[in-house]
Amino acid sequence: MKYLLFIGLITVGVMATAQDYNVALIPDSLKTDADAVLRSEYIEVHIKSLEKTIVKHKYAITILNENGAEYAEYQNRYDTKSPLYDISGTLYDAMGKKLKTVKRKDIVDVSLQDGMSLMLDDRIKAHNFYYNSYPYTIEYEDEQDIKGTYQLQSWHPVNGDKYAVQQSKYKVIYPADYQLRYKEYNYKGKPITTTEKEITITWELNNFKPIVTEFGQPSLREILPQVRIAPTDFVYQGYKGSFATWQDYGKFQLMLNKDRDALPDNIKQQVHSLTDKLTTIEEKTKVLYDFLQKNTRYISIQLGIGGFQPFEAKYVAEKKYGDCKALSNYMVALLKEIGVPANYVIAYGGRGSDRVDETFPAEYFNHVIACVPNGKDTIWLECTSQDVSAGYMGEFTGNRKVYVVDEKSGGGYITKTPNYKHTDNLQLRTVTATVDKDGNLQAEVKTHFTGLAQEEQHGLLHQATPEQRTKYLNEHISLPTYKIEKNEYKETKGYIPVMDEILIISSPNYASTSGKRLFITPNLFNKSTMRLPLDKPRKYDIDLNYPFKDIDTVNITIPDGYTVEALPQNVALSNKFGNYKVNYTVTANTIQLIRLKERLNSRFPASDYEELAKFYDAMYKADRARIVFVKKEG
Repeated sequence: MKYLLFIGLITVGVMATAQDYNVALIPDSLKTDADAVLRSEYIEVHIKSLEKTIVKHKYAITILNENGAEYAEYQNRYDTKSPLYDISGTLYDAMGKKLKTVKRKDIVDVSLQDGMSLMLDDRIKAHNFYYNSYPYTIEYEDEQDIKGTYQLQSWHPVNGDKYAVQQSKYKVIYPADYQLRYKEYNYKGKPITTTEKEITITWELNNFKPIVTEFGQPSLREILPQVRIAPTDFVYQGYKGSFATWQDYGKFQLMLNKDRDALPDNIKQQVHSLTDKLTTIEEKTKVLYDFLQKNTRYISIQLGIGGFQPFEAKYVAEKKYGDCKALSNYMVALLKEIGVPANYVIAYGGRGSDRVDETFPAEYFNHVIACVPNGKDTIWLECTSQDVSAGYMGEFTGNRKVYVVDEKSGGGYITKTPNYKHTDNLQLRTVTATVDKDGNLQAEVKTHFTGLAQEEQHGLLHQATPEQRTKYLNEHISLPTYKIEKNEYKETKGYIPVMDEILIISSPNYASTSGKRLFITPNLFNKSTMRLPLDKPRKYDIDLNYPFKDIDTVNITIPDGYTVEALPQNVALSNKFGNYKVNYTVTANTIQLIRLKERLNSRFPASDYEELAKFYDAMYKADRARIVFVKKEG
């Protein structure tokens, strides 16, 4: 989906010209735990009419250290219908002395190539002083003339963690007869509203201390102050629509999609030959989804209204490619041809599963999928992938609110994609290993992955060459030294897809010896790596949003002639956060370890943090327990 949203530090404004950017003027409370401080910012969104918006932005950021350097680059996205004007920039040293200003020739102006798009009319202007004598301050200003009001510049004054705000001001100006909607999030102040010829609303944030990320904290959207604005009626690329209700939003998309589902006769014939003898919606859907995957590929084409309007189904059939909109529209058309109702679904893909606010209709989305209503078992389809299972959403589009475009309901509605439980996300591993007299280990590792747990292995199978796969595996297993002698994968498609992995691994000197003693750490591959600090009080709730269940069964054969001198105690932990068990058995010269770790998908108050830290510490220690053997005399 095409964005009018601006990336990074983007948009436009006017503020006092005589600024003192001496770093000494920043309060210590803002510098503590900060990588960067927003010294001053002014954003002005001036809605002239349904057809025109002018956005001005001026800001200055002090970069305190190398970690804050990511905030030093100016970047703004534009196209021919939303030109970018009057870019200026200045670099200041720690004392606030001006060192350098931006020249026109220094500004990079390039096409926005994302590696997947065949054609784009979006471009980026960017600049960076590449200064590394910390601390220093950068100041930029620009202005953009945006055609239409479909997607309005919202206010996000805090760009991330360890980012303080000394002062940020956000002003929205619009005609008295314009119906602006806005919603505040985590904003404690009150906006100032004035009414003359136009209405002006101003929000301001001052002396906001940096957020320090905590393990398992909620999304920054729940924590950081922001104001979202959205139109009621809007115009985009000559098309009129409304965000008054979600139904109205759906009507706009239905208008864009109208009459774009006609299929060529040869495709109709193929569709019927594949499905006419099938009886269930599920069978027909899977066969046509497989047809889509084998006969099309994903390429993005985003020109003008094409950022929101799918290419016609006939175009995809002929060219055998399309973007997420075109391929999803094509999939819906294929199903429609055989009488299976399906829907075009607008989603936000990637990080940001909590992005959509159902109470505030607006443009939140960047992706399109399809779905087939089938009673309680809606079939969700990711139409851009040539290898993902029918019905599986995964991390990219799973467990989030999406918008289903639906003519029968008069426009559409918000619903949620599948949420995968801990019993869906399994990692069941069996290890059969031997240790020779020199401590060298040879192991066969068979692992059964399901649901979200199989996504890494799915990627290794489908998106990596054999050489890349071997290289990755030789760098990402928690053994001190090892070599992957063999790797093998088998995939089983399904709503909860399965990957079975077989690895043959050699690890020299895995077991250590000292005199007559042999030291073995039987938990070979699945050690808990997290120890949570207790030096500071917890601020935010604990959000454990990736549930899973791991079971490891490890059998290790050691050389004859040893007896157990020290065997770790079995451990069993069970609490609100999950379950952990590890059991040891030694029979003759064979060690068996059975380990279970189970995490539930839940949210807990900050007051539970100390208990969580103790739980993680206990698992960390138990996973590294060693068995000590001693050589028998004679």
